[in-house]
Amino acid sequence: MTDYLTVNRANWDERAPAHAASADYGFAKFAADPAHLSDVVTFDRPLLGDLTGQRGVHLQCHIGTDTVSLSRLGATMTGLDFSGESLKQARALASSAGAEIPFVQSDVYAARDVLDGEFDLVYTGIGALGWLPSISRWASTVASLLAPGGRLFIREGHPILWSLEYERTDDVIALSEPYFEQEAPMVWDEGGTYVQTDHQFVHTVTHEWNHGLGEIVTAVLSAGLTLTGLVEHRSVPWNALPGRMRDIGGGEWQLADRPERLPHTYTLQARKPM
Repeated sequence: MTDYLTVNRANWDERAPAHAASADYGFAKFAADPAHLSDVVTFDRPLLGDLTGQRGVHLQCHIGTDTVSLSRLGATMTGLDFSGESLKQARALASSAGAEIPFVQSDVYAARDVLDGEFDLVYTGIGALGWLPSISRWASTVASLLAPGGRLFIREGHPILWSLEYERTDDVIALSEPYFEQEAPMVWDEGGTYVQTDHQFVHTVTHEWNHGLGEIVTAVLSAGLTLTGLVEHRSVPWNALPGRMRDIGGGEWQLADRPERLPHTYTLQARKPM
Protein backbone atom coordinates (compact mmCIF):
# COMPACT_ATOMS: atom_id res chain seq x y z
CA MET A 1 0.00 0.00 0.00
CA THR A 2 1.27 3.50 -0.82
CA ASP A 3 2.18 5.30 2.38
CA TYR A 4 -0.95 7.11 3.54
CA LEU A 5 1.01 10.00 5.04
CA THR A 6 2.72 10.76 1.74
CA VAL A 7 -0.54 10.62 -0.21
CA ASN A 8 -2.55 12.66 2.28
CA ARG A 9 0.19 15.23 2.89
CA ALA A 10 0.38 16.00 -0.83
CA ASN A 11 -3.38 16.53 -0.83
CA TRP A 12 -3.34 18.89 2.17
CA ASP A 13 -0.25 20.76 1.01
CA GLU A 14 -2.11 21.62 -2.17
CA ARG A 15 -5.38 22.44 -0.42
CA ALA A 16 -3.87 24.80 2.16
CA PRO A 17 -3.30 27.91 -0.01
CA ALA A 18 -6.77 27.56 -1.55
CA HIS A 19 -8.32 27.28 1.89
CA ALA A 20 -6.39 30.29 3.21
CA ALA A 21 -7.48 32.37 0.22
CA SER A 22 -11.14 31.43 0.51
CA ALA A 23 -13.80 33.52 2.20
CA ASP A 24 -14.89 30.39 4.09
CA TYR A 25 -11.91 30.55 6.47
CA GLY A 26 -12.07 34.34 6.77
CA PHE A 27 -8.40 35.20 7.25
CA ALA A 28 -9.09 38.91 6.79
CA LYS A 29 -11.56 38.92 9.67
CA PHE A 30 -8.88 37.76 12.11
CA ALA A 31 -6.59 40.62 11.11
CA ALA A 32 -9.38 43.23 11.16
CA ASP A 33 -11.08 42.25 14.43
CA PRO A 34 -9.02 41.15 17.47
CA ALA A 35 -12.15 39.57 18.98
CA HIS A 36 -13.07 37.51 15.92
CA LEU A 37 -13.37 33.74 16.45
CA SER A 38 -13.86 30.93 13.96
CA ASP A 39 -17.37 29.55 13.65
CA VAL A 40 -16.12 26.19 14.92
CA VAL A 41 -14.69 27.59 18.16
CA THR A 42 -17.72 29.84 18.58
CA PHE A 43 -19.87 26.69 18.53
CA ASP A 44 -17.50 24.95 20.96
CA ARG A 45 -17.24 27.87 23.36
CA PRO A 46 -20.11 27.00 25.75
CA LEU A 47 -18.60 23.55 26.38
CA LEU A 48 -14.99 24.77 26.33
CA GLY A 49 -15.55 27.13 29.24
CA ASP A 50 -12.83 29.43 30.57
CA LEU A 51 -9.43 28.73 29.00
CA THR A 52 -7.56 31.55 30.73
CA GLY A 53 -4.03 30.52 31.64
CA GLN A 54 -4.30 27.02 30.19
CA ARG A 55 -1.52 25.53 28.08
CA GLY A 56 -3.09 23.93 25.03
CA VAL A 57 -2.13 22.06 21.90
CA HIS A 58 -4.30 21.83 18.80
CA LEU A 59 -3.62 18.55 17.01
CA GLN A 60 -4.14 18.50 13.23
CA CYS A 61 -4.55 22.27 13.30
CA HIS A 62 -4.51 22.77 9.49
CA ILE A 63 -4.24 26.52 8.70
CA GLY A 64 -4.71 27.67 12.27
CA THR A 65 -8.04 29.51 12.41
CA ASP A 66 -9.28 27.46 15.37
CA THR A 67 -5.83 27.61 17.01
CA VAL A 68 -5.81 31.41 16.89
CA SER A 69 -9.40 31.44 18.17
CA LEU A 70 -8.49 29.30 21.18
CA SER A 71 -5.60 31.64 21.88
CA ARG A 72 -8.05 34.53 21.89
CA LEU A 73 -10.05 32.73 24.57
CA GLY A 74 -7.03 32.90 26.88
CA ALA A 75 -5.12 29.68 26.25
CA THR A 76 -1.41 29.58 25.45
CA MET A 77 -1.65 27.50 22.31
CA THR A 78 0.65 25.39 20.15
CA GLY A 79 -0.49 24.09 16.76
CA LEU A 80 0.61 20.79 15.24
CA ASP A 81 0.04 19.48 11.73
CA PHE A 82 1.79 17.18 9.27
CA SER A 83 1.38 19.56 6.32
CA GLY A 84 4.18 22.08 5.94
CA GLU A 85 2.12 24.23 3.58
CA SER A 86 -0.76 24.30 6.07
CA LEU A 87 1.60 25.51 8.78
CA LYS A 88 3.01 28.18 6.46
CA GLN A 89 -0.52 29.56 6.13
CA ALA A 90 -1.15 29.17 9.88
CA ARG A 91 1.98 31.18 10.73
CA ALA A 92 0.94 33.93 8.33
CA LEU A 93 -2.52 34.04 9.91
CA ALA A 94 -1.13 34.20 13.45
CA SER A 95 1.24 37.00 12.47
CA SER A 96 -1.54 39.06 10.87
CA ALA A 97 -3.77 38.44 13.88
CA GLY A 98 -1.09 39.42 16.39
CA ALA A 99 -1.01 35.97 18.00
CA GLU A 100 2.24 34.41 19.23
CA ILE A 101 1.65 30.72 18.52
CA PRO A 102 4.35 28.15 17.73
CA PHE A 103 3.36 25.77 14.94
CA VAL A 104 5.13 22.40 14.81
CA GLN A 105 5.21 20.05 11.84
CA SER A 106 4.64 16.40 12.74
CA ASP A 107 2.48 13.37 12.18
CA VAL A 108 0.04 13.35 15.08
CA TYR A 109 1.28 9.96 16.28
CA ALA A 110 4.75 11.47 16.79
CA ALA A 111 3.45 14.50 18.68
CA ARG A 112 4.95 13.39 22.00
CA ASP A 113 8.38 13.23 20.38
CA VAL A 114 8.32 16.82 19.11
CA LEU A 115 6.39 18.70 21.81
CA ASP A 116 7.88 19.71 25.16
CA GLY A 117 6.09 19.35 28.46
CA GLU A 118 2.49 18.54 29.23
CA PHE A 119 -0.73 20.32 28.34
CA ASP A 120 -3.87 21.36 30.18
CA LEU A 121 -5.88 21.08 26.95
CA VAL A 122 -5.57 18.82 23.93
CA TYR A 123 -7.99 20.12 21.30
CA THR A 124 -8.92 18.34 18.09
CA GLY A 125 -11.43 19.81 15.68
CA ILE A 126 -13.72 18.85 12.85
CA GLY A 127 -12.48 16.49 10.16
CA ALA A 128 -9.37 15.20 11.91
CA LEU A 129 -9.82 11.60 13.05
CA GLY A 130 -10.69 10.23 9.62
CA TRP A 131 -7.09 10.68 8.48
CA LEU A 132 -5.76 8.32 11.17
CA PRO A 133 -5.68 4.53 10.77
CA SER A 134 -5.72 3.67 14.49
CA ILE A 135 -7.98 5.39 17.00
CA SER A 136 -6.37 3.57 19.94
CA ARG A 137 -2.94 4.89 18.97
CA TRP A 138 -4.40 8.39 18.73
CA ALA A 139 -5.92 8.15 22.22
CA SER A 140 -2.61 6.94 23.66
CA THR A 141 -0.87 9.92 22.08
CA VAL A 142 -3.43 12.30 23.57
CA ALA A 143 -3.00 10.76 27.03
CA SER A 144 0.78 11.14 26.79
CA LEU A 145 0.42 14.86 26.08
CA LEU A 146 -1.97 15.69 28.91
CA ALA A 147 -0.86 16.89 32.30
CA PRO A 148 -2.59 15.31 35.32
CA GLY A 149 -6.04 16.88 35.41
CA GLY A 150 -5.67 17.97 31.78
CA ARG A 151 -8.57 17.74 29.35
CA LEU A 152 -9.20 16.32 25.89
CA PHE A 153 -11.78 18.26 23.87
CA ILE A 154 -12.91 17.08 20.47
CA ARG A 155 -15.83 17.95 18.25
CA GLU A 156 -15.91 15.75 15.19
CA GLY A 157 -18.14 14.57 12.40
CA HIS A 158 -20.25 11.69 13.65
CA PRO A 159 -19.15 8.27 12.38
CA ILE A 160 -22.71 7.69 11.16
CA LEU A 161 -22.38 10.80 8.99
CA TRP A 162 -19.03 9.60 7.61
CA SER A 163 -20.58 6.27 6.63
CA LEU A 164 -23.41 7.76 4.53
CA GLU A 165 -23.73 7.71 0.76
CA TYR A 166 -23.40 11.45 0.31
CA GLU A 167 -24.07 11.70 -3.44
CA ARG A 168 -27.70 10.53 -3.28
CA THR A 169 -30.28 12.95 -4.66
CA ASP A 170 -33.33 11.59 -2.81
CA ASP A 171 -34.24 11.80 0.88
CA VAL A 172 -33.00 8.30 1.74
CA ILE A 173 -30.23 8.15 4.36
CA ALA A 174 -28.21 5.17 3.16
CA LEU A 175 -25.23 3.62 4.91
CA SER A 176 -22.70 2.74 2.22
CA GLU A 177 -19.24 3.08 3.83
CA PRO A 178 -17.68 1.34 6.85
CA TYR A 179 -18.84 2.54 10.25
CA PHE A 180 -16.21 0.56 12.15
CA GLU A 181 -12.45 0.99 11.85
CA GLN A 182 -10.95 -1.18 9.12
CA GLU A 183 -7.32 -2.06 8.57
CA ALA A 184 -7.40 -1.02 4.91
CA PRO A 185 -8.20 2.62 4.14
CA MET A 186 -11.04 3.95 2.07
CA VAL A 187 -9.30 5.36 -1.01
CA TRP A 188 -10.96 8.39 -2.61
CA ASP A 189 -10.10 10.32 -5.75
CA GLU A 190 -11.99 13.62 -5.71
CA GLY A 191 -11.00 16.77 -7.52
CA GLY A 192 -12.60 19.42 -5.34
CA THR A 193 -12.46 20.58 -1.76
CA TYR A 194 -14.95 21.87 0.78
CA VAL A 195 -14.41 25.61 0.15
CA GLN A 196 -15.23 27.74 -2.88
CA THR A 197 -12.15 27.88 -5.12
CA ASP A 198 -11.25 27.94 -8.80
CA HIS A 199 -8.06 25.97 -8.21
CA GLN A 200 -7.72 22.80 -10.27
CA PHE A 201 -6.23 20.22 -7.92
CA VAL A 202 -3.59 17.71 -8.99
CA HIS A 203 -3.17 15.70 -5.78
CA THR A 204 -6.71 14.35 -5.54
CA VAL A 205 -6.25 10.91 -3.92
CA THR A 206 -6.74 10.47 -0.17
CA HIS A 207 -6.63 7.53 2.25
CA GLU A 208 -9.18 7.72 5.06
CA TRP A 209 -10.67 5.67 7.89
CA ASN A 210 -13.86 5.77 9.94
CA HIS A 211 -13.98 4.98 13.66
CA GLY A 212 -17.18 3.95 15.45
CA LEU A 213 -18.28 6.01 18.42
CA GLY A 214 -17.89 3.01 20.71
CA GLU A 215 -14.36 2.47 19.39
CA ILE A 216 -13.48 6.10 20.11
CA VAL A 217 -14.87 6.02 23.66
CA THR A 218 -13.20 2.67 24.37
CA ALA A 219 -9.86 3.98 23.07
CA VAL A 220 -10.08 7.05 25.31
CA LEU A 221 -10.93 4.92 28.38
CA SER A 222 -8.24 2.35 27.57
CA ALA A 223 -5.67 5.16 27.42
CA GLY A 224 -6.42 5.89 31.07
CA LEU A 225 -8.62 8.96 30.61
CA THR A 226 -11.94 9.56 32.37
CA LEU A 227 -14.88 10.41 30.14
CA THR A 228 -16.53 13.64 31.32
CA GLY A 229 -18.87 14.50 28.47
CA LEU A 230 -20.38 13.13 25.28
CA VAL A 231 -22.93 15.19 23.35
CA GLU A 232 -24.36 14.36 19.93
CA HIS A 233 -25.34 17.40 17.84
CA ARG A 234 -27.91 17.98 15.11
CA SER A 235 -25.69 20.16 12.95
CA VAL A 236 -22.33 20.05 11.19
CA PRO A 237 -20.06 22.93 10.08
CA TRP A 238 -20.12 22.18 6.36
CA ASN A 239 -22.62 21.13 3.72
CA ALA A 240 -22.04 17.43 4.32
CA LEU A 241 -24.89 16.13 2.14
CA PRO A 242 -25.22 18.54 -0.80
CA GLY A 243 -28.81 19.10 -1.87
CA ARG A 244 -30.20 17.65 1.34
CA MET A 245 -29.04 20.14 3.99
CA ARG A 246 -30.02 23.67 4.97
CA ASP A 247 -27.86 26.48 6.30
CA ILE A 248 -28.97 27.24 9.85
CA GLY A 249 -26.47 30.06 10.47
CA GLY A 250 -23.22 30.32 12.35
CA GLY A 251 -21.49 28.17 9.75
CA GLU A 252 -23.68 25.19 10.68
CA TRP A 253 -25.71 22.93 8.38
CA GLN A 254 -28.52 20.54 9.18
CA LEU A 255 -30.42 17.81 7.36
CA ALA A 256 -33.39 19.64 5.81
CA ASP A 257 -35.86 16.78 6.15
CA ARG A 258 -36.37 15.42 9.68
CA PRO A 259 -32.91 16.22 11.04
CA GLU A 260 -33.67 14.20 14.17
CA ARG A 261 -32.89 11.11 12.08
CA LEU A 262 -29.19 11.85 11.94
CA PRO A 263 -26.45 12.50 14.51
CA HIS A 264 -24.40 15.10 12.63
CA THR A 265 -21.46 15.69 14.98
CA TYR A 266 -20.46 14.94 18.56
CA THR A 267 -18.40 16.59 21.30
CA LEU A 268 -16.35 14.30 23.52
CA GLN A 269 -14.48 15.44 26.61
CA ALA A 270 -12.21 13.45 28.90
CA ARG A 271 -9.70 14.16 31.65
CA LYS A 272 -6.44 12.61 32.76
CA PRO A 273 -6.68 11.63 36.45
CA MET A 274 -4.66 13.64 38.95
